[in-house]
Order: sequence, then structure tokens, then C-alpha cells
Amino acid sequence: MSIITKLPGIRVRSDNPNHHLWNNHGTWFLHYTVHPTPFTKERIRRSLGTKDLEVARDRRDTFFEHLKNEAHKAAALKKSAAA
Repeated sequence: MSIITKLPGIRVRSDNPNHHLWNNHGTWFLHYTVHPTPFTKERIRRSLGTKDLEVARDRRDTFFEHLKNEAHKAAALKKSAAA
């Protein structure tokens, strides 16, 4: 779960390897909260399409890796636009 701990807005309890995972009748979901503005929040639940916990953890980590890459791209674009 080192990918998740590198994202500044993602809160993780290191003693819980299933953080952000939610089992709904046997299917694993990714569950997280975003704050589009300082005054609002939105809870997101996305099916990971698996009943296997290890696969769910891998898919969660892949998703957060994608978020990290998108955040870096956005920051680089913003930085180059300001220059």
C-alpha cells in the first residue's frame, strides 16, 4: 500500500490492508471520498468486479497509482502554463 500513502489527500491506516475496500454481498468495491470544493464532499463507490480480496487490493492500488499519475500531469501542466 505504499502507493496510497504517497497521495497527500488519501488517508490510510497502515494496520488495515483493506483500507478503502468494502465488501457488498461478496463483491469488492473501492470506497473513497473526494472534496471538489472546500465546502462539499462526495462519496465514491466503484465496483472492483471481483470476489477475490487479493485481486481487489491490486485493483485498488492500480486505481490510486492512476490518480497519482493524473495529479502529477495536472501539476506539470499548471506549472508550464504559469511559466
